[in-house]
Amino acid sequence: MPRGAATPVTLLTGFLGAGKTALLARLLRRPDLRDTAVLINEFGEVGLDHLLVEPLEGEVALLRGGCVCCSIRGDLKAALIDLHDRRRRGLVPDFRRVVIETTGLADPGPAVATLVADPVLRHAFATAAIVTVVDAVNGARTLDAHPEAVRQAACADRLVLSKTDLAEPGVAASLRGRLAALNPLAPIADLTLDDAPEAALLTDDPTGPASARRWLCAEVPAVPHGPAGAVLIESGPVDWTRFGLWLGMLLHRHGARILRLKGLVAIAGAATPVVIQGVQHLVHPPRHLPAWPEGEARTRLVLIGHDLDGALLRRSYAAFTGAEAVTGAKAVAAADR
Repeated sequence: MPRGAATPVTLLTGFLGAGKTALLARLLRRPDLRDTAVLINEFGEVGLDHLLVEPLEGEVALLRGGCVCCSIRGDLKAALIDLHDRRRRGLVPDFRRVVIETTGLADPGPAVATLVADPVLRHAFATAAIVTVVDAVNGARTLDAHPEAVRQAACADRLVLSKTDLAEPGVAASLRGRLAALNPLAPIADLTLDDAPEAALLTDDPTGPASARRWLCAEVPAVPHGPAGAVLIESGPVDWTRFGLWLGMLLHRHGARILRLKGLVAIAGAATPVVIQGVQHLVHPPRHLPAWPEGEARTRLVLIGHDLDGALLRRSYAAFTGAEAVTGAKAVAAADR
């Protein structure tokens, strides 16, 4: 990694018992991921003890293969600053990425806000992806009973199904469909498959052209809107200032109900797209891609949230941006029924 470059941070989340630690332990055994730093809540509460080989100063340990593992006993910001300072002083091995394993009841939003909004952290770290693990056996019941699980799935850049070998085939297939409706932006991997793309969970850039191609063409099922679903907005090029005004007003009025926002924006007069990403009230800094992933240069936005009125959102978008041909026939997907 070039000196001074921001270190990518992956949030690994999922409800209690989903299998986050099993996935993390599996990832850390890979030689290509040995230069990884891991932040977890307590060593004693997770199944990584068998990987510990050398205790270091304070709450830091060295894992087999060279990964640095730290416990978070207090503030996430303090833990990241301490880890960054240890690396700068040569007290821990150098690392190219950070994985934060959240608690099972955690909402990813505040962690992302800490990384993006804090003026100290955002120069040293950058959010790479939110990876959410969902238990195929209990996932449907968990989504029904716990709004935290819905937020974890809706905010994900990648979804990982665990325990599919223990679930009835129909149950796993139904859950996969439900997750795809709740979050059409996130590819779904099966943890039990031998060819599961494990390394890509931590190394592939979710905003890069390859990933953009996946969700740019995602089909949003056309079913009535419900408590948690997705709204698709499509149009031609828009004026950047007008688009920013619409987005600001949207989040001001509906931010509490919008769990995830993602899109490629065609800016009038610009040849390449701008990636827009947001988690709840927070919008990441816009990112320019070098080229359109495929097909026509066209604005395409997906908003995931609670009780969103797709027709109203598209009307407001057209009114603010002046965009023509605002569409969204496949606009709303109910997922939390």
